[in-house]
Amino acid sequence: MKQSELQGRPRAAEAEGPFGGPLARREPLVADNKTWAQVDDDIARHTEVMPTARWWAVFVPSVLLMLVFLSSLGVAIGTGIGTSGISHPVGWGVFIINFVFWIGIGHAGTLISAILFLFRQNWRTAINRSAEAMTIFAVMVAGLFPLLHTGRPWFAYWLFPLPNGRGPLWVNFNSPLLWDVFAVSTYATISVVFWYVGLVPDLATIRDRAKHPLRKKIYGILSLGWTGGNRSWRHYEAAYLMLAGLATPLVLSVHTIVSFDFAVSVIPGWHTTIFPPYFVAGAIFSGFAMVITLTIILRHVFDLKSYITINHLEAMAKVVLLTSGVVGIAYLTEFIIAYYSAVPAERFHFANRMFGPYAWSAFIMYGCNMVLPQLLWFKKLRRSIPVLFILSLFVNLGMWFERFVIVVTALHRDFVPSSWGMYNFKAMDWLLTIGSFGMFFTLFLLFARVLPTITMFEVKAVMSPEEASRKNRKEVVGG
Repeated sequence: MKQSELQGRPRAAEAEGPFGGPLARREPLVADNKTWAQVDDDIARHTEVMPTARWWAVFVPSVLLMLVFLSSLGVAIGTGIGTSGISHPVGWGVFIINFVFWIGIGHAGTLISAILFLFRQNWRTAINRSAEAMTIFAVMVAGLFPLLHTGRPWFAYWLFPLPNGRGPLWVNFNSPLLWDVFAVSTYATISVVFWYVGLVPDLATIRDRAKHPLRKKIYGILSLGWTGGNRSWRHYEAAYLMLAGLATPLVLSVHTIVSFDFAVSVIPGWHTTIFPPYFVAGAIFSGFAMVITLTIILRHVFDLKSYITINHLEAMAKVVLLTSGVVGIAYLTEFIIAYYSAVPAERFHFANRMFGPYAWSAFIMYGCNMVLPQLLWFKKLRRSIPVLFILSLFVNLGMWFERFVIVVTALHRDFVPSSWGMYNFKAMDWLLTIGSFGMFFTLFLLFARVLPTITMFEVKAVMSPEEASRKNRKEVVGG
């Protein structure tokens, strides 16, 4: 079936139902009547040829932004974090804002892949590899911000309870920030293993296709001696299922722990039990939006329109619409909790959020996260590539401002009016924030350059054997 023929609705096959009536069949997950051999050629080709002009067009700006980010890190480390806008009373500022934002992006990737796998959603084949890679690179970027915020990142190993000669000086296990260290490092480890195990069969395919001895050697080492035999597949499926089962509750627990950075405090607007589910829903919301952004880029840069179809994008848009509703309910619940609490400080916080000096950031957050996603109720807009791409960017902009609102509006006016103050972004804050996107996209594009961005063997598994086999197709044509 050609890409242009996908309509996003089941097709009726006459006289194939249980009582002789029509049987509803979904459209194929792979368009353009591909064969199994064409799947390998289309997906593995970009790892075997020189980069295209499209790839350079997105890679060069990403590298320039990454250089800005690395330069800013060097200045901040060499001069001190006073180069940023953090000051009393907003002592966290851009560092915790960007940390929570990127951790949210990262937590969604493996959750998307693992949950869709456990629920046997075959349309995940177009997005799972990108989502898993997104997790790894987002966590890498996120981890830099708290290390930089310590002021002395070269002592980062002090965050772990390692045997030391400092006498009774140990890490504070009661601190939620230390909980983050254990949670994020555990999650990053599971995510890398989950991503790599899923890559092994495809690495073996690239190894077998490689013509240069060095490429064959490298991919041969990475594929761990994969033979494709029955024993290999049994072990692979058992390991992948186990890792998916571990990753799913781990993601929920890790972002819950990140929310505890705020919820276990006594600051108005933070001290609330809604934060754990609120943060998890927000992570899925922003994560699916980022996956939409990445997959749209991939389908155009590497010409993967037959595998990342408009039906895949529409399915992700529906999830974004659903999670937007969940996040919107959480926003409204915060106001209801503050009203019924009868705590003056809580009521003042939310009044200040809506009518205070940072009200503009709250309206950006509500507009991008609650209002704009409602456009996805319309099927025509859900199936429009430009609309989805622009909307996904606005969603992530709104989610960044959500973290800004949570951190800044709660801290700049807390209990004592004499300690109130304003938080103003300096040039360093902007460079670190914008540059972090450059590092993320650079890492992702390098991954897409050397490794298959779509799971080849899973794509073949969801294709019809009669239509995908070249041998059978020749027999049909010959008959």
